[in-house]
Amino acid sequence: MRTLYLTLFLSCCSLMAFAQISVTHLRLENLENPVGLDVNIPRFSWHLLSDRRNTAQSHYEIRVSQDESFKKVLWTSGKNMSNQSILVPYNGPALQSNTRYYWQVRAWDQNEGVSAWSSVAWWHTGLLKNVGWSANWISPANRLGQTSPYLRTDFTAKKKIKNATVFVSAHGLYELYLNGQRVGQDLLTPGWTAYQKRLQYQCYDVTSLVQSGANTVGTILGNGWYLGELGWQNHRHIYGKELALIAQLDITYADGSTQRVQTDGSWTSADGAVRFSEIYDGEQVDYRLEPTGWHTPGFNASAWKPVKTQDFPKDVLVATYNEPIRAQETFVPKADFTAPNGQKTLDFGQNLVGTVQVKAKGSAGARIVLRYAEVLEPRTGNPYFDNLRHAASSDTFYLSGNGTETCAARFTFHGFRYATYELTGNFAQKPEFTAIAWYSNMPQTGTFECAHPLINQLQHNIQWGQRGNFLDVPTDCPQRDERMGWTGDAQVFANTALYNFDAHNFFAKWLKDVAADQRPDGKVPFVVPNVLDINSGGSTGWADVATIIPWNTYVATADKRILEEQYESMKAWVGYMETNSKNHLWNTGFHFGDWLFYDVDDDRDGRSAITDKYYIAQCFFAYSVQLTLKTAQILNKTADIERYSGLLKNVKAAFLNEYITPNGRPISSTQTAYTLALQFDMLPEAQRANAAKALVDNIRSYGNHLTTGFLGTPYLCHVLSRFGYEEVAYDLLFQETYPSWLYPVKMGATTIWERWDGIKPDSSFQSITMNSFNHYAYGAIGDWMYRNIAGIQSVADRPGYKHVNIAPRPCENLAYAKGSLMSPHGLIRSDWQIMGDTLLLEVEIPVNTTATVEIPTRDVRSVRENGQLLTEVKDITAPIDVSQPNLVRVKLGSGKWSFRAQAPVILPPPHLREFTGKFSTGGWSGRSEFKIKEGQLHLINNLGTTVLVKDRAQKDGFAGPNGLKVYFTRFENGTINGVELSKPDGGNTLRGKKN
Repeated sequence: MRTLYLTLFLSCCSLMAFAQISVTHLRLENLENPVGLDVNIPRFSWHLLSDRRNTAQSHYEIRVSQDESFKKVLWTSGKNMSNQSILVPYNGPALQSNTRYYWQVRAWDQNEGVSAWSSVAWWHTGLLKNVGWSANWISPANRLGQTSPYLRTDFTAKKKIKNATVFVSAHGLYELYLNGQRVGQDLLTPGWTAYQKRLQYQCYDVTSLVQSGANTVGTILGNGWYLGELGWQNHRHIYGKELALIAQLDITYADGSTQRVQTDGSWTSADGAVRFSEIYDGEQVDYRLEPTGWHTPGFNASAWKPVKTQDFPKDVLVATYNEPIRAQETFVPKADFTAPNGQKTLDFGQNLVGTVQVKAKGSAGARIVLRYAEVLEPRTGNPYFDNLRHAASSDTFYLSGNGTETCAARFTFHGFRYATYELTGNFAQKPEFTAIAWYSNMPQTGTFECAHPLINQLQHNIQWGQRGNFLDVPTDCPQRDERMGWTGDAQVFANTALYNFDAHNFFAKWLKDVAADQRPDGKVPFVVPNVLDINSGGSTGWADVATIIPWNTYVATADKRILEEQYESMKAWVGYMETNSKNHLWNTGFHFGDWLFYDVDDDRDGRSAITDKYYIAQCFFAYSVQLTLKTAQILNKTADIERYSGLLKNVKAAFLNEYITPNGRPISSTQTAYTLALQFDMLPEAQRANAAKALVDNIRSYGNHLTTGFLGTPYLCHVLSRFGYEEVAYDLLFQETYPSWLYPVKMGATTIWERWDGIKPDSSFQSITMNSFNHYAYGAIGDWMYRNIAGIQSVADRPGYKHVNIAPRPCENLAYAKGSLMSPHGLIRSDWQIMGDTLLLEVEIPVNTTATVEIPTRDVRSVRENGQLLTEVKDITAPIDVSQPNLVRVKLGSGKWSFRAQAPVILPPPHLREFTGKFSTGGWSGRSEFKIKEGQLHLINNLGTTVLVKDRAQKDGFAGPNGLKVYFTRFENGTINGVELSKPDGGNTLRGKKN
């Protein structure tokens, strides 16, 4: 009996240990169950879950098999003593092409509690480096004009099928069908790369689509980026002059035998319903010309023409590493109205990228014409098309007359919120319109919310700007005749992008094209893939994408391989700057500078924020050297470490000698000039505080408006926070008038605008030639919002959020903020709110990671965790740091933590909030602004800052020192519309309207 009890006791203990940790969220090369990887040494990642705090992995074991039951294990890591749970490399026998592998992992915690084996995950290899293509490239025989050719072949499967896989790519775009069914859900395949050097193929498991007996493979091709127009110069056929397809379908039968169906001279082609297709101009489809059943067995293809086999290169074909473009959210019209000019118009409520799908029933030849627009003209209410430039951005559909039909474009996309429609012919009823958003299928990883509704809309706009412009490459805009992968836009937004979505593979793929299109001398193009002039490159802030995004991606993901793969590209770009410098001063060549900075028309007073372009170039020169140096240190490149350390000192010395006065004043006294010098540590330590103060003075001189362009904006608020001016950063963020982040929000934006004033305060438009309403660059403020408001901060020397800093900085204008990030190790969460005089901070840290949490408070002795003093919380084992005033810093392990402390700020009393705002008073007061600070109403004007006291005798009256009187006036509906100021010395009473 004692033996039985002992056995039961040990079993219970085993179960308790077993329950402490579990393994989930298995990924290979950051993808879930990927098909078609051609990586010889793939890497495994997983998340760990535990209901106990401070849990860490001590060991892991991975096992790999070619059968799902693991009856025969191909490779096992053994019980490996390591806390690594992301990007663990495979170390088994050489992988075989076109093979499915299964894998599992289990883990032990620091107390030797062991998890169960995880659920089974798998991956399917592509065509590995030692296996070539046997298929031929084929092209349609006689393509008519700009039609999209249809290609097909029949084959017979004579045995019981075990599995079937198809590999496919194209010159142009393709849609693949098997027995009438669309293969996969991917859009605009094979995607856009530096086609001459890297052309992606896709791989699909089509076991369920192949049938015993007769089968048919069919494909439709479109111009896409390969043949279609790109750039502004009416460039076509940049990569080639003919559409082409390559595909091979490999079938394995139950008896082990195999069959291959591939593109060759036996295929045939014909024209079909798609009569025209261009990225910029849209698509024309005549469903009357669709050859019914063309992609199914039994179709009579006797009139189809034999294809041409082509000798196009195959060695450029590479597997697809990143998430494909997919159809995502759908939108029904929020309004269907007739514009003043008579155009029937749909408002989908969101500026998005994709297509409009139409369901219609009508007579043969009935026509539907769609045209797409981002905004309405404010003065007329008509759809605005001028900013599309030469892009027609229109789809036309002709009905076949065969019942209800679904009409949609295949090989084009549009950027729009509005769509006009024109119906010609007979329709049984009004068509149904649905907008479908397209973007790369990156999982959303980040969330952010706060108590300010306009900031929440800004966050919405930031994420939708990324959705709309991350279509296989990071485009600058999705609507006009451009839509190219501008390197500058991508590099300024990279950190924000990596928070919003899992852009790891997206950037890894695109960076390979950056390196592929980089010139032999190291010059990086303005756009990647490069479709401009061969010499269009080398601009500072744009070309620095070669160093900045690899580094940012590494910090966010801990992917050391991305640094290894991009290191030569990083060095080459630094080498280009070094070669084109004299005495380490880079002051030659073309540069975009601080693109789209604040610019005043007919400027006579120097208020336009012009920053010397070579000053900017020298700052980025130093930054790229610094990042290359850090990369060399991580990769243990000893000689390079010494070389780049010396180069960095010389570049900074040249900067000081050329651009900074002995007193520390830059030659360009702009916000961008101060910001870059401080962000990149270009100034001696002794000069930095004065420079930060000068930056703040500049911001105040512009009435708390930013004046930065593309290169200064991403770093501005970070610099302010770093040097103790958090309040100024918040003032910039909350600013609602032009130029500011919230001005477009107030104007109704649902994405980020290209310009601060795409629609001007007088309701006129900015420059027609360059005015996108879906441009993500200025959304880079998201990085500061996540790091400083929510407080979720990556740590460069513990990449991949192995260690995270949680350091929220509440302000008086926010009652709460919350953020979360699905990091490589698991969910990170930071939620705070202020209730009365109390700060509540909820934190969640993933298993197998650690955190430093900074709790801001006016009384460090007030901090509690779950009601206990920090010194009494047994799960907090590290010393508690109270060395900084009004801040408690504590180091934690994984788990959920709940802190309470005296609030660091006092929220505005509700009865004072309505009096805040800006008023155009003029005179001796100048512009008047009313803010609440420390619970009191402050007047800020030419006289400085005055604390106001409520005048109890008047409902809307206040008084300041020395007899200053303030009285607010209201509209009939009760809202405040103006203010009156009077001085006791007999000065004029000033009246101002609210701005």
